[in-house]
Amino acid sequence: MSKQNIITAIDVGSDKVATLIAAYGGDDPQLRVLGVSAVPSFGVRKSVIVDLEAVLGSIEQSLNAAERMAGLDVNSAYVSVCGTHIRSRNSKGVVAVANPDQEIDTTDVDRVIEAARAVSLPSERQIIHVVPRYFKVDSQDGIRDPIGMTGVRLESEAHIITGLSTSLKNLEKSISDLGVTVDGFVFAGLAVAEVTLTDTEKELGVVALDLGAGTSSFCVYVDGALEYSGFLPIGARHITQDLALGCRISLASAEKIKLYLSNTKEEKLKPLSGESKKDFNKRKKEADVLDLEQLDLGESTEELTRSFLIKRVMYPRMQEIIGMLGEKLDKEGLISAVPAGVVISGGGAETIDLIPIAKHVLGLPARVGYPEQLNGLIGEVKTPGFATSVGLLVYAKRQGAGDTRSHKFNFGSVLKGLNLGKLGKKIISLFRKLLP
Repeated sequence: MSKQNIITAIDVGSDKVATLIAAYGGDDPQLRVLGVSAVPSFGVRKSVIVDLEAVLGSIEQSLNAAERMAGLDVNSAYVSVCGTHIRSRNSKGVVAVANPDQEIDTTDVDRVIEAARAVSLPSERQIIHVVPRYFKVDSQDGIRDPIGMTGVRLESEAHIITGLSTSLKNLEKSISDLGVTVDGFVFAGLAVAEVTLTDTEKELGVVALDLGAGTSSFCVYVDGALEYSGFLPIGARHITQDLALGCRISLASAEKIKLYLSNTKEEKLKPLSGESKKDFNKRKKEADVLDLEQLDLGESTEELTRSFLIKRVMYPRMQEIIGMLGEKLDKEGLISAVPAGVVISGGGAETIDLIPIAKHVLGLPARVGYPEQLNGLIGEVKTPGFATSVGLLVYAKRQGAGDTRSHKFNFGSVLKGLNLGKLGKKIISLFRKLLP
């Protein structure tokens, strides 16, 4: 049987830990999802680990479930990062073309990117990405791929994304303790951009917004290149908290109400034949009242209406989230540079009326971003909430990553079936070193 490349993506968020295992190569060059798992996240606040043991348990539970579904054990994984510790900047690098014939090759490109990477950083920060924006050969600029061109001087401008070393090390420790090597960290905003944006949108100028639970990440593309990236210290969970406070109910009940409002369409009533205006308004008012019994909240509360919850409670917070994004874009002078608008993904992307609010606040087009480019078990993951996880897989594939496997008896899966937890992972790791 032909061998396949196995890629694993772990998205550690404030609300959930999602693990995807996919394969490509052999007879199928496209990514095919083999295993999926999403479990509640504990020990993470605003996308930063605050309890190492708690987050370790969440990652282990998610990883084991995905491995059982895929029928194989995971050796390594790509992991998402986001949160308030993320920073970005643009940097330039310049080198002389080394080839005597002055023809630019991959070595020259690597050297100029490395030159752009050489920026002064505080000791507590670590580079996550160096993304080339464009190249310049002698006096000709705006070049996407300079390989094969002739010139004496090669310049590059790159977008550099950095994170706090301690945050990255804590996340890496949580995963390595399970016997899994971290192949690389990927900024969540960059991951969602991989699978939700079209090439045309990137050329026109567009914003990819990953609306998470505790924080949100974004990337801005101008003329096809990554211009700006950052975070918002706010997310969809803040909408839930507002509902909980406004209705004097628990967060769990508030989340149920938010999902119910977002997943059910409001019935548009029309006056019946011969119905008076007074009777129509009465019927309209009655239809506006939420049927709390079918939500099974498990707690009593006063009568709630759709109009009050959406317009008075949820709207202000959604306007604040989009407004914060608009302020960051305006500060960088990018509002006019992104005519393709904003593409919103993440768990909060399908919140009711978020898209109309984004269009109104930013004065730009807006749509929900759904992840593409997958085969296999895509029904569960083709939602905005899995955009980061799918983006990790696509990013890893573009890097040529993958653990080459052939279809054979999987000893690791047998051990996981015994539910040995962390000990099982360490045993698997040991056998992997001993066996050819």
